[in-house]
Order: sequence, then structure tokens, then C-alpha cells
Amino acid sequence: MANYDYDVLYIGSGHGTFDGAIPLGAKGKKVGVVEQDLVGGTCPNRGCNAKIVLDSPVAMQRHLEEVHGIVNGETKIDWAENQAHKHEVIDGLPAFIQGLMDSTNVDVLFGRGTLADAHTVMVNGEAKTADKIVISTGLRPHRLTIPGSDLAHDSEDFLNLADMPERLTIIGGGYIAMEFATMANAAGSDVTVILRGKEALKAYHQPFVEQIIADLEKHGVTFIRETAVEAIVQGAEGLVVRGQDLNVETDWVLDATGRVPNVENLGLEEVGVNYTPAGITVDDYLRTSVPNIYASGDVIDKVQPKLTPTAVFESLYLMHTFAGETTDPIVYPAIPSVVFTSPRLAQVGVTVAEAEANPELYTIETNHIPDDWYRQVDKETIGDNILIFDKAHKLVGATEVSNKADDVINTLLPAIEFKFGPAEIERMVYLFPSISSSAWGQL
Repeated sequence: MANYDYDVLYIGSGHGTFDGAIPLGAKGKKVGVVEQDLVGGTCPNRGCNAKIVLDSPVAMQRHLEEVHGIVNGETKIDWAENQAHKHEVIDGLPAFIQGLMDSTNVDVLFGRGTLADAHTVMVNGEAKTADKIVISTGLRPHRLTIPGSDLAHDSEDFLNLADMPERLTIIGGGYIAMEFATMANAAGSDVTVILRGKEALKAYHQPFVEQIIADLEKHGVTFIRETAVEAIVQGAEGLVVRGQDLNVETDWVLDATGRVPNVENLGLEEVGVNYTPAGITVDDYLRTSVPNIYASGDVIDKVQPKLTPTAVFESLYLMHTFAGETTDPIVYPAIPSVVFTSPRLAQVGVTVAEAEANPELYTIETNHIPDDWYRQVDKETIGDNILIFDKAHKLVGATEVSNKADDVINTLLPAIEFKFGPAEIERMVYLFPSISSSAWGQL
């Protein structure tokens, strides 16, 4: 074997890297991680962690609305204090994650990593060699290519807003658009959401999505559908978002038109690593077209959801592979997804659309959330779920819109992943009363 600097060298330090790199280092492998920005990547620093901190008072405010009459008084979110609390929670995460890597002798190399050949990564002009290389460079915000696009902001800008604008316009209808519309509206901004097509959150059951949109509209959010934004211009009293039959005056514009893989200027073409507009192409072992170069996390072109839990699973799979603990291809588990609006929208497994298209394979059961006595405790007034069973009546899919949809889907996940039958379901005894007990009782 050649005398390489590292057994495994990762480019990028997000969840697609550190969840596996830390235990791999602990197993005695020589591991290096190249990072040009904050250790931990998007999720801890400019994504999931920041978002959920900022959303916490939003969910609480919505709950207080529902129990108004029992708990009385006006509530107002202090956005500046909310931001300060976010920094208290997340600012120490890069050092914490690096400390975990340091503790297992994983080298953190700060700088931009580019491939020079199949075993060499250039970092700040210095060559670092490795037996195996993992590309884990993630995604970045897509930006519109229209006049005035430089006047718009991305998700990181929103998560770092010092003051909430009086008027805020969001272009797009995905996770970021809907979650940030919920936050900005709750914090007192006059929010407009512009959708290019008819639908938001296209990967989800549309009747449930429409419940969320209707609730946001009730709270004052304006939705403009089937409209293409053609320009953003500076007006006399702020910005103007323009298109055919579109003229929205605003103070701040969020470009939430999606995310794209970070594949440029990495040396992929020079080394022969294949990729598409959706990301790097890999096989069932997460190998790229260059056998000793792998990819992990959101940068992969894949059908699985590009989410933190997926990246963690891939990172751990590669750890076991590199440690010689498995030679099997990756087999993905059931991966849940959630939109942190109020109410939440979550799903896992077989989708409603798949079940409806294959009635010979699946049966569908529906539940109206306000009918459940436990949901009446918190006076939930909107929400539904759909449970999908195979012909042996084993749960294979679930989707829910409710204030506790994320907890419900997490509760049901083991039944789907491990294909529980009636005997196994009976052996799961949850605390009572609890949302888990309520959710499990539907089975």
C-alpha cells in the first residue's frame, strides 16, 4: 500500500463527514477533514439548529392562541432577543464539533480543498494524500438570474436578520419559504409569498399543504400563485418585486428558490468524478466514478431526501465500510421529513400519492386530529393524518399535519422500519397520557 498522509480525507465538515469521521478516528484510522468555513457545515451553523431555535417562540405563540380564554394576554415576539438566544445556542457548536474530532485525533485542515488526482487534495497550495477521499460539500442556496437579483437575500441572511422588516417578500414555495414565512409573520412582518406554480411543498400531500396555506392566510400572509418574478428594483420607498401582473412593494426579499450542490471548482472534471445538476453520481456503496473517491450527504444525486438524518446515515455507513466492518451496499432506512411550519407537516414511508395509485397494494386510513381527546387538551382545531398499510395490515407510510406532526411521525417510525405486526405493536407500551401513546393507539 502507498504511504498516504491519511487513510480517509474528507472535503467538507458537515454531518456527511463528522458523524462518521469521529468514530473512524477513534478506531485508529488516520483521518483528515478539510473545511473552508465553519466546522459542522450548514445544519449546525446556518440551517436546522438556527431555524429551530428561532421557531420555538413561534410554536409557543401559536399554542397560546389556541388556549386563549384559558391563558389570556397579548404576546409579541422580540426578534432581536430571539436572535440573541439563537447565538447562545449555536455559536459554540463549531468549537464543540472540532473538539470531538480533536479528541479522536482527526486533523481539521482549514482551507479550500480541490482534487489534484485520485489520491491528492490540494489545501492552501499544499498537497494532502489519502487512500480514500470523501466529497461532502453539501448544498448552497440557488439564486435567481433576473435583473436586481443582487437585491434579494438567501436563507443564511434571513437566519441572521437583526431586525424583522416591516414588509417581507418570499420567492419560492419549498421548506425554507414556508418555514420562514411562518416565522416572519409571527414576528410581525407583512409577508407575501410568490409561487411560480400552483403548489407549495410539492413533495407533500397537497390537501395538507393547503391547510397550512389557509392558516397562514388567516394570519395575514398573502400568497400569489402561478407568477414568475422577472425583476427586483429599487423603488422610492423600498424594493419592488415585478413580473407580469405583479408589482409588490416590500422592504426585504428572500430568494427561496431551492438549493444546488457544491460541485464547482473541486477538480471533479479533471479527476473524472461524474456529476449531474442534482449532484455527484454514486453507486450502491457511495463510490463515485473514481473507485477510491466517495461522496456523502446532500451533494449526492439521490432519490432519498437531502436531509441531515440522511447525511448522518451515509456518514456512518462509510465509517463502517472504511473500518472494514461491512462490505455490503448501503440500504437506506425509512427516512422521515418535516416542515417546521405551524402546524407542522411530516411524513415517512409510502406516500399518499403512491398508495392512491396502487390500491391493490395498500389501504388508507384517515384520522381528523381534533377528534382525538388528547389533541383536545391543547385545543388543536386543525390537522389530519393518513396512515398507509400493506395488505398484511403492517404500517408502511404515514403523513400528518398538526402541531405535533413531527413527534407523531417519530413515534410511528419503528413500526414502519421494522415492519411490526400486531404482536410487536402490542408490546410497545408508551407513557400515558402522551402524544406517543395517542399516535400508537391509531394502529
